[in-house]
Amino acid sequence: MLIVQKYGGTSVGSVERIVSVAQRVSQAAKAGNSIVVVVSAMGKTTDGLVKLAAEISKNPCRREMDMLLSTGEQVSIALVSMALQELGQPAISLTGAQVGIVTEAEHTRARILHIQTERIKKHLEEGKVVVVAGFQGISSTNALEITTLGRGGSDTSAVAIAAALQADFCEIYTDVPGILTTDPRLVPEAQLISEITCDEMLELASLGAKVLHPRAVEIARNYGMPLVVRSSWTDDPGTWVTSSQIKERSLINLEIARPVDNVTYDTDQAKIALLRVPDRPGVAASLFGEISRQDVDVDLIIQSIHEGNTNDIAFTVFTPILPKAEAVAAAIAPVLSSHKSNQAEETEVMVQQNIAKVSIAGAGMIGRPGVAAKMFATLAAAGVNIQMISTSEIKVSCVIAAQECDRAVAALRQAFEIEAEDKGDKGDKGDKEDKGDKKAFSTSTLSASNSPVRGVALDMNQARLAIRQVQDRPGTAGKLFGFLADHNISVDMIIQSQRCRIVNGVPMRDIAFTVARMDAETAQKMLQAKAAEYGWGEVALDQVIAKVSIVGAGMVGQPGVAAKMFEALAQHHINIQMITTSEIKISCVVAQEEGVKALQVIHTAFGLAGSEKFIVPA
Repeated sequence: MLIVQKYGGTSVGSVERIVSVAQRVSQAAKAGNSIVVVVSAMGKTTDGLVKLAAEISKNPCRREMDMLLSTGEQVSIALVSMALQELGQPAISLTGAQVGIVTEAEHTRARILHIQTERIKKHLEEGKVVVVAGFQGISSTNALEITTLGRGGSDTSAVAIAAALQADFCEIYTDVPGILTTDPRLVPEAQLISEITCDEMLELASLGAKVLHPRAVEIARNYGMPLVVRSSWTDDPGTWVTSSQIKERSLINLEIARPVDNVTYDTDQAKIALLRVPDRPGVAASLFGEISRQDVDVDLIIQSIHEGNTNDIAFTVFTPILPKAEAVAAAIAPVLSSHKSNQAEETEVMVQQNIAKVSIAGAGMIGRPGVAAKMFATLAAAGVNIQMISTSEIKVSCVIAAQECDRAVAALRQAFEIEAEDKGDKGDKGDKEDKGDKKAFSTSTLSASNSPVRGVALDMNQARLAIRQVQDRPGTAGKLFGFLADHNISVDMIIQSQRCRIVNGVPMRDIAFTVARMDAETAQKMLQAKAAEYGWGEVALDQVIAKVSIVGAGMVGQPGVAAKMFEALAQHHINIQMITTSEIKISCVVAQEEGVKALQVIHTAFGLAGSEKFIVPA
């Protein structure tokens, strides 16, 4: 077999550890395997080099930073190669440039264009272990500039090499035993997950000790490359990260291939919105608990930002069960209203049929701020108004009028260069087949606890921006998020309020979204400057939020999962500020001070804790 192994900085952090790695590699080679080893810089070497640069310059040139940082891996590869040779195993060390990892000419954050594999193959045929410097490459320009790939670059190098060589699989060796159900630093009883899909892994981008970078998972998903995450210190089996069979894909422009690989749609949907529900813990739990008891399967769930002491919750269901879902909502609305101090503000149930959900999906959407904006702009150009938006790491869904579905799908497929399906396909096929596949997967690979939830993630590095009174018409979302994309600001959750106001004859809604906290103040200032020009209202910023998410392919078709998550939060008096969902993910925004507690109680609620405690090395 041809195997690519990657060892992180802690795995090669000392001479003793390098010798241990060499012994493991040598054993794999003696078993008859062809081995390529990708290594990071030793221990804290990269941090030390960054500190040295800071002592010389407050704002060092990015080109020179690449020249400096690339030296760390060269030390590692030479020492690992020497250690292998001492064991009698032929080996050769190669830099990214010598291997032929060709990248964009973008210093400190380059993406891989292609890999020239001839030299690696030649050395493998000679029986050598090839030890490659991770994290680095060489630009495609004539200048042959050394480039680095940014955070997680060694993971990215390893999986890209595995894909280019069409290896049997890629092993990622690290200081934890694999992918865990949550961050073991927050929940020491987190369990090891034996197998997880690339889609689930991408949705859990902030899971655990961040042992696998999303860029590496993206490449694995796009090229169908099996990954296994294992501990460098034990022989335990670790976690397999799998992907479904995919179409043949060119190895040229490896990391900059199109970010969207599918457009799906579902015309068999209806929307129910509860307007002016109390903004307090337990409301979502009451509503979706009753929905679960009535066995009503919900698709999208959206809770917008509060207005005064109330907010709105909307969800979509499949049309055949609309009467049942409407009856549940109508029965619970008076109960919710009775808890409000202002009895004049009754909770209102709004039902809308003849809607459709259109979605774009793809692993390449992470970290590319222009993708959602392009979707919104494409719909606007086709004259399609967006009624609801739901986002995740790998999918953006919009609810639109059913009669506009065909036009929307055709426009999106053209914009993202997606081939149309067989003309005989019906409009509701896309998402339903997707769900069926995931449901079939979930029955065979659930964890030992048989929980539909595979993992719980917490993101404490987000801030929320809310723009009051934005025009409810085609083009608004495209304009707003296109503006942010032009300034390289990535948006995570996006939620439109369901409440609509008519101002000077124009329907207006609020829109809220989350961004990285480091981008928040810049984004607010830019949007405030545009608000007067575009006729928007106040731009409010909240920097003390946290996002907690559950992920699992087994959640599909199980209406009680959302209810259990909301109930766990309610029991601990944690108020939900925003909700958004995809087929395999539910995310809630809570107060920052309650983020860790929210993660812990949700992890417990789904029975994900084990008896063994994992201690992450410092």
